[in-house]
Amino acid sequence: MKFSPENYKIKDERMKPFIDIEEIENFLEETKQPTADDVKKVIAKSLDKNRLTLRETAILINANTPELIQQIKDGARELKEKVYGNRIVLFAPLYIGNKCKNNCLYCGFRATNKDAQRKTLSDKEIIKEIEALEDNGQKRLILVYGEHDSYNPDYIAHTVKLAYDVKKGRGEIRRVNINAAPLDIEGFRTVQRSGIGTYQVFQETYHEPTYQKYHLSGPKKDYNYRLTSLDRAQEAGLDDVGIGALFGLYDWRFEVMSLVRHTNHFEACYNVGPHTISFPRIKDASGSQVDEKYLVNDEELVRIIAILRLAVPYTGLILTARETAQVRDEVISFGVSQIDGGTKLELGAYAASLNEEQNLNKEQFAINDDRSLAEIVEELIEKNFLPSFCTACYRLGRTGEHFMEFSVPGFIKRYCTPNAILTLTEYLVDYATEEVAAKGWALINKEINQLEDAKLKEQVSEKVEKIKNGERDLYF
Repeated sequence: MKFSPENYKIKDERMKPFIDIEEIENFLEETKQPTADDVKKVIAKSLDKNRLTLRETAILINANTPELIQQIKDGARELKEKVYGNRIVLFAPLYIGNKCKNNCLYCGFRATNKDAQRKTLSDKEIIKEIEALEDNGQKRLILVYGEHDSYNPDYIAHTVKLAYDVKKGRGEIRRVNINAAPLDIEGFRTVQRSGIGTYQVFQETYHEPTYQKYHLSGPKKDYNYRLTSLDRAQEAGLDDVGIGALFGLYDWRFEVMSLVRHTNHFEACYNVGPHTISFPRIKDASGSQVDEKYLVNDEELVRIIAILRLAVPYTGLILTARETAQVRDEVISFGVSQIDGGTKLELGAYAASLNEEQNLNKEQFAINDDRSLAEIVEELIEKNFLPSFCTACYRLGRTGEHFMEFSVPGFIKRYCTPNAILTLTEYLVDYATEEVAAKGWALINKEINQLEDAKLKEQVSEKVEKIKNGERDLYF
C-alpha cells in the first residue's frame, strides 16, 4: 500500500527527525469541538480499512462527549472484528538483565537507583527460565534488556539463538522478539541474522522538552538517536519493528498523535508501518520520580486504545500485564490484539520456587494482572476469544512490506484464524486440563464451522486431526 503523508515535501526523509511539536499542536487546536458528522466521517473512513491522517486522528481525540466517545469505541470494535476476527495473540516477556547506563527518572532500572540489584541471567539460568515457560505452553517470547555495554548486538543474538535451541517435551519457542536499546545499522543486521521477529524501541515520550526532563544522563538522553533508531533497523533490512509511548509522562493526546506521525514516517519512507504499537502506562517502580499531572486513568486508556485502533487499522496493539485483568478484559474487544500471559518480571522468576521468589531482584515496574497463562487461556475461551500462539507469518516471510501486501486487502484473516485454531489445538492436547480442553474443543469446532471457504475448512480439520495424532507445528 503506497502512502504519501500530507506534510512530506522532501522525497527522502529517512533517518531524519520527524516530530514537529507545532504541527501536532496546531492539528489538535484546529479540530477542537468536532461535530458529530466530523466524527462519523472519520470512523467511516477507518471502517473502510484506511489509515487516518493526523488531522482525522485529532478529530477523534477531541471528540469528548459520552455519545461520541461511545461511537469511537463501537467503531473500533467493528474494525477489530473486520481485520483480526476474535483472535488474541499470547506471549511472555523474559527479562535477561537489568544493568543500565541510563538515568531515567521513571524507571526502576536507572543507573542511580541504589536499591536495584544488578544481574544478568547466565546461559544456564536463561535455559531454565525458557524451560519453565515451555512447560506452561508458551511459544512466543520477548526478550528484554537494560541499556548497557554488556547487552551488545552479539550478546543479544547469542541469547536469541539460545532461546530457539531450548526444547523440553513438546515445548519449543518459535518466535523471539526483542525490546532493547537502539543499535546502529550493523548492530541491527547482527541481531536480525539470529532470526528475531519484532525489534521494539519505545520513544517513551515524543515531546522533546519532556523527554529531556526525564532522561538525565546516559545514551538514552539523545532524543533524536532514539527517535530514528528503527529507521536504522529498516535500513539494515530488519523490517518488523514495534513502537510505543509510555503514557503518563506528557499529554496523552500529543503522544497518540506522535505515534500516528511515526507510522506516517515509516509508510512514507519504507512503504510499511510498524508491526505493533504498545502503550504502557506509568505504574509503580522502584524509586520512580514522575509528575502526576499527566497520569492516564482507566477511562482515558480505553479512549487511547479505541482511537489508535481506528487510526492504524493494520497495526497490532499490545497491552501488557501492567494493567489489571479488568482493564485488559474490557479493551481486547475493541482494540488490543496481543497480550502477555503468566507474566513475571523479576529476573529468574519463571523457574523459581515460591520460597525463592521472595529473594529475587525487584522488577522494573509493577504488574497488575497476575493470572497464569492457563487462566488467561481459559477466560479467553469462555468469552469466545480465540487464543493464538501463531508464528507463521514471521517464518514464511510475511513481514514488513510483504505483510502489508497480505494484511491490507484483508487476506491475512484467511491465515490468522486457521493458524490460531491450530496453535490452540496444540495447547489443548499438550497443556490444558480436561475441563479447559472441553471448552477449547467446543470453540475450535465452532470456529471451523464458521469458515466460509469449504476447501479451507477441510484443510483445517485435517491439520487438527494430524496434531491430535502427534504432528506439531502445522500452519498455513
